[in-house]
Amino acid sequence: MRKLILFATLALVAALLPPSLAAAAPAAVEAGPTAAQLLAKTNSCRQISNGKYKTDEDVSSRTVAVCDANGAVFWKADMDIDCDGQRTAECNENTDCCFQPDTAFPQSDGKPLNAAKLPYIVVPSPSSIWKYSSSGLKGGGSCAVIYNGKVEYAVIGDTGPSQIIGEASYATAKDLGINPDPSNGGTDSGVTYICFKNSTVSPIENHANAVSKGQNLATAFVNNN
Repeated sequence: MRKLILFATLALVAALLPPSLAAAAPAAVEAGPTAAQLLAKTNSCRQISNGKYKTDEDVSSRTVAVCDANGAVFWKADMDIDCDGQRTAECNENTDCCFQPDTAFPQSDGKPLNAAKLPYIVVPSPSSIWKYSSSGLKGGGSCAVIYNGKVEYAVIGDTGPSQIIGEASYATAKDLGINPDPSNGGTDSGVTYICFKNSTVSPIENHANAVSKGQNLATAFVNNN
């Protein structure tokens, strides 16, 4: 009798629940600001770079400024594909004409980063235009990369040419829906990079930590700008 009462009670509860709740478990809720919320805070630029950067070696115009904000710096550029670091099926001398088996900032075990696996961005090497360290950025620093309505949390993993900006790892591009092929991938525009001052993801190769820290810092960025 008690079993019959229990079954009847459960059936009644199920009948009273909305169909969506009765049929499926609650969907996961994404933490952190949306792409639109982050982009809304980058509409104006307090330029801190001494001049502007080129997006590629073969272009003559310099169009990208580094902008200052409370708790972060940001720039809007293209995305070239960085495949440097550990040799993988995706990143090696055969897939990338300019492959280098090292990254400026290594993993916690001393090995280069894995561009095919780890979302990271590339900052320009220091120059008279801008020194990333002067803005509180360093290897392993936390960044948000926005493209086409998506947000990817990444780390600062490598340095690039001193006059060019706009580059990220194979994994970053892939996660954002950008062609990650180092020979013909990337995108010519539409990418916003927001890097948070005085931040560190530890260990640098732990993407889950990068996401958690990035979401918290991105929320503070939206609230304080």
